[in-house]
Amino acid sequence: MAKTMLLVIFKQFFLLGCMSFGGPAAHLGYFKRHFVDNLKWLNSERYAQLISLSQALPGPGSSQVSFAIGVEKGGLLGGLCAFIGFTLPSFLIMFFLALSAHQFGNIYFAVIAGLKLFAIVIVADATYSMAVSFCKTHLLKLIAVLSTLSLIIFSQFSSQIFVLIIAAIIGWLYPQHKLPQHENVSKPVKVSWLPFIIFAVLLIASFLPFGEWSSLFAPFYQTGAMVFGGGHVVLPILQASIPSLETEQFLSAYASAQAIPGPMFTIATYLGAELTPHSPLLGALIATLLIFLPGFLLMLAFLKSWLQLADKPRFAGSIAALNAAVVGFLAAALYSPIWLSTINNIWQIVLVVTAFTWLRVAKPPIWWLLLGFIGIALAVQSL
Repeated sequence: MAKTMLLVIFKQFFLLGCMSFGGPAAHLGYFKRHFVDNLKWLNSERYAQLISLSQALPGPGSSQVSFAIGVEKGGLLGGLCAFIGFTLPSFLIMFFLALSAHQFGNIYFAVIAGLKLFAIVIVADATYSMAVSFCKTHLLKLIAVLSTLSLIIFSQFSSQIFVLIIAAIIGWLYPQHKLPQHENVSKPVKVSWLPFIIFAVLLIASFLPFGEWSSLFAPFYQTGAMVFGGGHVVLPILQASIPSLETEQFLSAYASAQAIPGPMFTIATYLGAELTPHSPLLGALIATLLIFLPGFLLMLAFLKSWLQLADKPRFAGSIAALNAAVVGFLAAALYSPIWLSTINNIWQIVLVVTAFTWLRVAKPPIWWLLLGFIGIALAVQSL
């Protein structure tokens, strides 16, 4: 019976992984309709709690929710089946693209040019949307602006960690909600310590040199451990932590992840294969597992205690400040490397502004934009 349930979980998430276009927000809509409304695997209140937890923790938001739904239905093995099912389709597509994209010659470089322009529109839209959602007070707006300026001036990976720490401290000291008079008298929070300890040990280990595979372990695990705000933030963090890859590789991986179904974090599949040309499949597997692992470990650690934590204003204040800081991450990445490495003339600016306006006003399917930019790039290349 247990094996049958695990197969059911895998099948349901695999089907969703094949058709879940549109990014994390759309994925959550698919999950709500499928697992809450149709299959009745959990109720709306519990589903809302899982979304709230995924938004507060670092990691891939929609994938964390899928993992948690699997855990709720089939325990830890159910969570793993949900992860594998939902991620497998996009993993296979991204791995194929990483291996075959360079074989198309001039067509490949034309497509890359279109993908870079496409990335400007997508990152600008994500930055604007997150700013509206996460920067509602003067303090949070100030944190976002200072984070942007800091990361433009100091683009190293260590600077990003420093900005996140400072933001969390500010949010803790100046919470955005009034503190209760007896905050310290509240019930103790029951955290599942084993997954949290594993998360912490691996994070510490990721900063230690331990051989040739450290080039995979460190950047992808650290990225998964500090990506607040969704998959878009992966781009600037990985860009800073893997200097050996060119900007075009990052942007083509990012745009490809936008265009295919499933989680955006499978950008790690593409980059892992690029980093290990002699064993691309192994590199893709390791990078993909590492970037998802921290978020899943934290989900397991706080799954049972989230409601208690969310009621603590200082904790909520730190999360709000971290979300504001990652708006700065995206804004800085939009300027450098994306804008600086892509925009060369006034017509590209006109095209990007027009596409951004269309996206905000008409809200077309994201693949319309993708095909449009690729078509324009191919037309320009043929002239």
